[in-house]
Amino acid sequence: MTLTASVRRPAGKPADGTGIGTDTGIGVSTGPEIGAGTPPGGRTGRARDADGLAVASFVLGLVGLLVMNILLGPAAVVMAVIALARSTSRRGRAFLGLALGIADLVVLALLVTSNGTVSWNFAG
Repeated sequence: MTLTASVRRPAGKPADGTGIGTDTGIGVSTGPEIGAGTPPGGRTGRARDADGLAVASFVLGLVGLLVMNILLGPAAVVMAVIALARSTSRRGRAFLGLALGIADLVVLALLVTSNGTVSWNFAG
């Protein structure tokens, strides 16, 4: 008897399919069945993707403050907007990613206007 066979069979029916016998309670589940399309925790793939986008937006926005803000800033903004549009459960992280992405673009604008290049210059 395999795990999937014991979970999917109706309660009260033995695994051999004869319909005679007693049910020991093995394989009876009160929640959704394994393989029923719902992952553990009840989260769908789209919601997990939106949560991942929110976290990625936050990380890209944070890293973008230090390096490559010309690429990472807009990427953080786009990922945050998509995560919020998909109703992520990590709304705070998505808003932080959005704010950090915008801050990346502000830093980029300040750098371009101060010294005329798109580069960091620590040696005044």
